[in-house]
Amino acid sequence: MSNMNDSRYTQATVLLRQRLGCSVSVDGRDLFEKSFDGMKIAFKADAVVRPQEESEVGILLQLANQHRVPVTTRGVGSTLTGSAAPRYGGWVLDLSGLSEFEIDPLTNFCHAQAGAITGEIQNAADAQGRFYPPDPSSLKWCTIGGNIACNAGGLRCVKYGVTRDYIVALEGYLPTGEHVKFGRDLKKFSSGYNLRDLWIGSEGMLGVVTRATLKLLPAPRSRQTFLAAFTSERAVLESVQELLVGGEVQPSILEFLDRLSVKGAEGGIGRSLFPEAPASPLLLVETDGHPAQVVEDTLTIEKWLGRTAITFLKSNSAKEAEELWEVRRQCSGAMFQLANSKLNQDVVVPICREADLVDFIDTVREKTGLPIAVFGHAGDGNLHVNVMYDRSSRETRVVAANAVKMVMEKVVALGGSISGEHGIGLAKTAYTDLEFGNAEFAAMKAIKKTLDPRNILNPGKLFEKFEPWRHDPVEVQLPWDHTRPLG
Repeated sequence: MSNMNDSRYTQATVLLRQRLGCSVSVDGRDLFEKSFDGMKIAFKADAVVRPQEESEVGILLQLANQHRVPVTTRGVGSTLTGSAAPRYGGWVLDLSGLSEFEIDPLTNFCHAQAGAITGEIQNAADAQGRFYPPDPSSLKWCTIGGNIACNAGGLRCVKYGVTRDYIVALEGYLPTGEHVKFGRDLKKFSSGYNLRDLWIGSEGMLGVVTRATLKLLPAPRSRQTFLAAFTSERAVLESVQELLVGGEVQPSILEFLDRLSVKGAEGGIGRSLFPEAPASPLLLVETDGHPAQVVEDTLTIEKWLGRTAITFLKSNSAKEAEELWEVRRQCSGAMFQLANSKLNQDVVVPICREADLVDFIDTVREKTGLPIAVFGHAGDGNLHVNVMYDRSSRETRVVAANAVKMVMEKVVALGGSISGEHGIGLAKTAYTDLEFGNAEFAAMKAIKKTLDPRNILNPGKLFEKFEPWRHDPVEVQLPWDHTRPLG
């Protein structure tokens, strides 16, 4: 564990405890549990603060700004990039206790505190015939504030978009402790600059969100799920292009799994879904909406898969749909059957270049000898590239880092981006120069300096280089870890 905390924070922490009392913890177990996030690289903090009221966030930030204490804001820490790890110590601001939310049926808005759990909001909306579409894979644990911080997406992005598309207004505090509202709880709003969107995807570097107004949609009344096997990865991705160009159907989900992902996932569930085509690359398809529309879409999808796939399955019930989904849910954890560590990159390329990227990854596998599994959201170009390696070998760590660099260079050359839904955090800072030019960096740094002149909010992220493969992760099992890593 890296220890970057500074003794000069001690006095500030004493003052903080005087102001906020039991909301502030310096207990060793608390400090450890909040020293890392889903990336599992740890940095010791000086205190963990769990505000009981939103106003306490302002008090904390006033003191932090005055004494130049780093503040790292987090929910449950399910992010995979290190963006919620306190790289330079200081105070960890844990907002998971601010978890209240309510749904307004007149406006179809959900008013939620930052610590509200995404899946619980979805369930409450569904109970009222409404729908909150963003669905990151950790939705049972992740918080709305965390989703906003990295502009989280999920499986349904192809039809419904990402978190940004459902944020009506944000409320919270600037690094100085001043309270602000960006946007209003209104159907229309066109006053002043769009500062709301500066906070979305800023990974807690520009302010602290304490409350959000979310837009809800009418809940889809029907769904139909398919799972199809194909002859090759390119065949899957070119088939997806054909469906989207045709324009007859707007699927809610188009999930791609390459051969290596399928092999791991089938090992996880203990069976082959297509015995006649074992370990073939797969595509999971779902369409939703009005029952009549879903019936029409189903016919179109059946014809399309009949032309392009080797074979396919169609769910006839919610239970069967869940069984088809199981192979996709096994993907992330199943990677650890290949090696004990992974560098997970959520890259994005234009949809028309997805097959080119997957072909290139074949060459990276050959050059490095590493297992590299690819799965993800074929309908919007966001693919998860999992470079698997043995962290006990220093030589293999370097090979894995070089593999990621090759992939990132290719992604940018194809017109893509180094992150689609996880953000930069620490994990991707080594590659930001590939995507951003000097003018873009200068603009972002100017915004950071204006809003956070003392650089107290989440320092060490985005603008400073970090190489995660040089650090040993802590040996812990988190709730969203589907499979315990081997080794």
